[in-house]
Amino acid sequence: MTASSPSRFVVRAQRAFDGTGFVPVAVVVDEGRIVDLLPVAAPVAGAPEVAVTDEAVLLPGLVDSHVHVNEPGRTEWEGFRSATLAAAAGGITTLVDMPLNSVPPTTTVSGLEVKRAAATASAFVDVGFWGGAVPENLGRLAPLHEAGVYGFKCFLAPSGVEEFGHLDRAQLRAAMDEVAALGSRLIVHAEDPALLGAGGALGRGYDAFLASRPATSEASAIEAVIAAARASGARAHILHLSDARSLPAIRAARAEGVALTVETCPHYLTLVAEDIPDGAAEFKCCPPIREASNRDLLWEGVVDGTIDAIVSDHSPSTVDLKRAGDGDFGLAWGGISGLQVGLSAVWTEAHGRGIPLETVLPLFTTGPAAVAGLSEVGRIEVGAPAHLTVFAPDDELRIDAAALHHRNPISAYDGRMLRGRILRTWLRGRSVFDAARGGAGEAPDTRGAPGGRLRSRTDELIGAAGETR
Repeated sequence: MTASSPSRFVVRAQRAFDGTGFVPVAVVVDEGRIVDLLPVAAPVAGAPEVAVTDEAVLLPGLVDSHVHVNEPGRTEWEGFRSATLAAAAGGITTLVDMPLNSVPPTTTVSGLEVKRAAATASAFVDVGFWGGAVPENLGRLAPLHEAGVYGFKCFLAPSGVEEFGHLDRAQLRAAMDEVAALGSRLIVHAEDPALLGAGGALGRGYDAFLASRPATSEASAIEAVIAAARASGARAHILHLSDARSLPAIRAARAEGVALTVETCPHYLTLVAEDIPDGAAEFKCCPPIREASNRDLLWEGVVDGTIDAIVSDHSPSTVDLKRAGDGDFGLAWGGISGLQVGLSAVWTEAHGRGIPLETVLPLFTTGPAAVAGLSEVGRIEVGAPAHLTVFAPDDELRIDAAALHHRNPISAYDGRMLRGRILRTWLRGRSVFDAARGGAGEAPDTRGAPGGRLRSRTDELIGAAGETR
């Protein structure tokens, strides 16, 4: 299916994910939406057909609620075209962009409009936006909320960029009160700056960097988030959890009724500190990748349902910034580039642990959708947009950073042999990725115009010309 394909067609799969398991089904698509779910062999008159092979599974389009696109201002790090092409190749049909590291940040309505303008002509998948809560805009978050952001991100430690300041404990409580009054949510980078090491050069060894950002810092900040959410009644979300020993505090807070969700990332579930080579700053991120024993506990949180979502925290930069200081972990830019490979990376580890695919799939679909308040994506059901992807769980995939669609050819996954490969992705019934057409780079089918739309908090879909649909 390309931009010129018939609007009505049917996808037949012996194994389609229905939210809990795999079922045989014929998915009937018309005008970009799923209009019927039929027995897999049921006839559908006048509709072209796509057959998913028995070796593959049909999934709803994945959702990634934590992506740093960086455009405008730092578009040489990543942009909407490259990011959304990578997303499509990774089975992702909806992403939510973080309010930094673009310039301007999304901390004002004007900053949001600049972001939307940058995305409009370039996005191959649907894009929504988080707003930012910084010291300068506290007490004035309502205009951004009304403009359609899905919630507000804050840092409790320095963000790494001057234009996005962090909140102290009193400001955190004020932000919680404000988002509670708006009926919004606060998503938090939780590290306590009082427990972080001093900045500057640390050397090429990973151990010194890991020691500079101890788990106690994360645990202290998470306790502060829980206390502020409890007192305010706000919905709060812990971003990119790396400290698995904070999971009991999160479980206890939920048990008492605190509106708290938590995510982790593929790199925390698949990589370990013990294996990171000297000078390999492509593995640097904040909070850091921790030890293998910590990874085991994170997987317990995945299996028991404590962790709500697995998202990329795709935070790329140029190769020069990642190699700053000749691999000095204190001087290199922090951030993992992994938007395109998240499901394959996590499935590789899950399979090795004997964890079924259907256990992790909700954390890539309805889980992140719920974090952002997106009600109609991440599902194969009648009335939903026809966001679909085909995944071959037994295919091998060797990652070559230079062949990924990320703008910069550097990734912590470079050279890794993964299990599982995205074969095809549709956005509202339009093919945005087809591995069979893509060659070595597995490029999305880009012969037509970008097909993504911008999303707002109220689930309005804004087309490329700016009209509401």
